[in-house]
Amino acid sequence: MKLTPGKLAGLKAVSNARNVIAAAAMDQRGSLQKSLAKERGAEATGHDLEVFKTLVTEVLTRHASAILLDPEYGLPAAQHRNGKGLLLAYEKTGYDATTAGRLPDLLDVWSVRRLVEAGADCIKILLYYTPFDTASINEIKHAWIERIGDECRAHDIPFFLEFVGYDENGGDEKSIEYARKKPAIVTGAMQEFSNPRYGVDVLKVEVPIVMEYVAGTQANKGGPSAYNRAQALDHFRAAAAVTSLPFIYLSAGVSNPVFIETLELAGESGVAFNGVLCGRATWKDGIKIYAVEGADAFRKWLETTGVENIQNVNKALEAAAPWTSKVEAL
Repeated sequence: MKLTPGKLAGLKAVSNARNVIAAAAMDQRGSLQKSLAKERGAEATGHDLEVFKTLVTEVLTRHASAILLDPEYGLPAAQHRNGKGLLLAYEKTGYDATTAGRLPDLLDVWSVRRLVEAGADCIKILLYYTPFDTASINEIKHAWIERIGDECRAHDIPFFLEFVGYDENGGDEKSIEYARKKPAIVTGAMQEFSNPRYGVDVLKVEVPIVMEYVAGTQANKGGPSAYNRAQALDHFRAAAAVTSLPFIYLSAGVSNPVFIETLELAGESGVAFNGVLCGRATWKDGIKIYAVEGADAFRKWLETTGVENIQNVNKALEAAAPWTSKVEAL
């Protein structure tokens, strides 16, 4: 892949000295607000989101190469990122559950131009996607991503595409049946959006397995399995083989120990992944502390357990490869 000067500069801005993306993610909105309200037993406000995001950013970017935020509640936090890179989300949070296909939408009063003006080094889009949904639904998504890719090209800024799989028949994504389907869903999505027509620069991907169902892992705890360790390693390799783009892993809401074990498995597989955008695996256990004990207690938790969590991730990233091995400058 050949990178234009702006895209190259943007990727450099969110990477560490090894050209590995060791970024923290703090763009959760609706899900975070619901979690805070549940733990508090009362409403969580937009101000709560701004304070929570600012504390996470201020503490964790001391140990990260960049922070992913949203422009709705995250711009105050962006002023406290310790000089690190900034990725901004462009999509609305969640999806309309009354419409088939988990269709995406963009934030109403934002554009790539405006996100750049707000200080973004890179643009991030989340898309719910499975290659097994109907052609009519996926064509809507394909065209939508093409538009965003063209917008990012026009402003010469890197485009990070995050896709999250789902069961097109409405099945439970936590079931063993879905775990068996997940390798094909992740691999199919990686293959589709590696097509140059979409203009994607970095794929932000789920791992192609569900750790809970990998036999012999700590995450499995002796429970039922969908794959053995050798099969899981093969799924990592098969997914990586379909793309020449840089790709990074997301933590997908798992605990810090599970995410670390996942990255160790990725390293064992030998795939050339290029970093992480890690959110809840570093800070989600602090949600209850903020909701119940307040901001000062949450800061103390972040400065101890939160920092320990992100340092665990950074250690696991020793297995990651620099994205510069997959690109060249124009």
